[in-house]
Amino acid sequence: MASSDFSRRLRRYYLWYTGAFLFFITLLSIGEYMGMSQSMIGHVFLFATIAIYAGIGVMSRTSDVTEYYVAGRKVPAVFNGMATAADWMSAASFIGLAGSLYFAGFEGLAFVTGWTGGFVLVALLLAPYLRKFGQYTIPDFLGARYEGNFARLVGLAAAALASFVYLVAQIYGVGLITSRFVSVEFEIGLFIGLAGILVCSFLGGMRAVTWTQVAQYVILIIAYLVPVVILSYKVTGVPVPQAVYGTVLGQLTEKESELFNDPAEVEARNQFRARADDYAGKISHLPESLELERRTLVDSLNHMRLHDAPARDIGLAERALRDLPVSADEARERWEKAREEALKRAEVPPRHAQAHPGATPEAERISRNNFLALVFVLMVGTASLPHILMRYYTTPGVVEARKSVFWSLFFIFLLYVTAPAYAVFAKWEVYTNLIGSRISELPQWVASWGKVGMVKIEDINGDGVLQLAELSLNTDVIVLATPEIAGLPYVVAGLVAAGGLAAALSTADGLLLTISNALSHDFYYKVVNPRASTHRRLVISKSQLLVVAVVAAWVASLRPDNILFMVGLAFSIAAASFFPALVLGIFWKRANRIGAIAGMVIGLLTTLFYVVRTHSFFGGSMDNAWFGIAPISAGLFGVFLGFATIVIISLLTRPPPQEIQNLVDYVRYPKLKGDEPDFVTEARGREL
Repeated sequence: MASSDFSRRLRRYYLWYTGAFLFFITLLSIGEYMGMSQSMIGHVFLFATIAIYAGIGVMSRTSDVTEYYVAGRKVPAVFNGMATAADWMSAASFIGLAGSLYFAGFEGLAFVTGWTGGFVLVALLLAPYLRKFGQYTIPDFLGARYEGNFARLVGLAAAALASFVYLVAQIYGVGLITSRFVSVEFEIGLFIGLAGILVCSFLGGMRAVTWTQVAQYVILIIAYLVPVVILSYKVTGVPVPQAVYGTVLGQLTEKESELFNDPAEVEARNQFRARADDYAGKISHLPESLELERRTLVDSLNHMRLHDAPARDIGLAERALRDLPVSADEARERWEKAREEALKRAEVPPRHAQAHPGATPEAERISRNNFLALVFVLMVGTASLPHILMRYYTTPGVVEARKSVFWSLFFIFLLYVTAPAYAVFAKWEVYTNLIGSRISELPQWVASWGKVGMVKIEDINGDGVLQLAELSLNTDVIVLATPEIAGLPYVVAGLVAAGGLAAALSTADGLLLTISNALSHDFYYKVVNPRASTHRRLVISKSQLLVVAVVAAWVASLRPDNILFMVGLAFSIAAASFFPALVLGIFWKRANRIGAIAGMVIGLLTTLFYVVRTHSFFGGSMDNAWFGIAPISAGLFGVFLGFATIVIISLLTRPPPQEIQNLVDYVRYPKLKGDEPDFVTEARGREL
């Protein structure tokens, strides 16, 4: 009865909260109509929503260990589903997914298929069993199932690494949103957003994060749906984008044929190809080509000065000379990147509805293999992410954990079924209203997003008209800029920014907790100082949280890649490290300590090795790829090697002791009810 009253109170509170937020949007809309500035709207949206999350964090502060780590294990299924959805739908889902679908078309559906399919694996293979086990973290389970602290520490290292990479992507998204809508430098925006992340997780742990994430879900889903619904009504007259975007897709296919074959478009692509060839020639003749480039720039600058050229032209020439590479190695690296960018612009974009595009049958085969590999990695990674699996420790019981997975899928579905429509409507607006415009008359949003490096325009053929090849949009800008692209009221743009911030903050809070809890609980308390008091454990957790947050913000300031790739890499790391050990640990009694440790280590190292060898950020190249698989799907190899390693080594070595096999039975079968058996406590307490 008490649980039912608690659920009713929560429903009442959040209904009032949702109504108040809608009223807040209405007030800002009226304010814009009466002359409220765009800058003020952006500031109010962002800081008001952060203040809401901070208020919830303050009200939910706690010093109780169970409340701090698992929200007291009393979160109802519906609300845990909302919190999980917010925790899950990070900046990658909110900001990056529609952008990926915009550029990749059909290929981008790998993200939708993989992420949603992953929750089926969570429901069937992991969530109920981990909840039956109890405790606080995934390394807790690994330490108990695989007999000691060695497996726990390997799990801790993998959880920290996967969560850290994921966290960097969220903080990057926070910096991107804040820098655009508060008009500050990207690096400053990172640390402004960081304050909003810390205030919830620092004060109340999982308890504060859970109730904040429910509030953040309300904001992010409203923010995601409103602009595309308005855009759907504007384009088709029907405010149900999920149902009518297929009609617009058909029109978009015709528009693609028209644009791609336009003579001015073909000319622009040819000029980018000529530029790529020019860079290739320079690279092949280094270091002589660098010295020739320097002499040419010096002669040109001297000629301008002698003939009183305009100050602007002289300034550009001086800047070009100043920015010239100082060494042959630097020139090779910089010119190679410029060549790759020119080649990319020279290519005909893939058609939105084309499955597995490629210029040759071999290219189509590689495209199809990458699609399937990405679906697999995202599904398995979803079922392995520590910050998601931790959420199922917060429910009152096993049945509620299963129900939570259903509600998680439902709340995530609302966004994922809309993302393809978002991409189609955004592309339609760009292709019909932006491409072909005079460059001197481009809308203000092009300049605004250009200042933060998300939009680039280059009139390579000098005709004063924007061709598709001359427009470069960052993947992460599509959702954030769509309201401005479509000419919607600026309050809608502010709403989208608030939603993106909610998505990034909610996931960042969960990730920070995962890392800090792993360090304080699994390392400090379980390994270093088992006699540590509750107060000391929480102090350690909060101090680690601050350190991790600052380091992640610094890494994000380096802009290692787009949000979607960083998140995909986190999935690969989690999949290769955890999935084989967790699944075999639950369903195969014969899996033993040596096999699991070897499997986790080999899976993780294989994934990291492949990423370093193939990703340009680490100096790698796709020339080193196996079967043409992109680095975002590196976990594919780690998962299969992990399974094979655990099975082979476990069969070649001694089986686990009987109490560990009894633990597997206890976790697996619901008929074993009641208090925790002695063998479970003993298994958890075993040391290496």
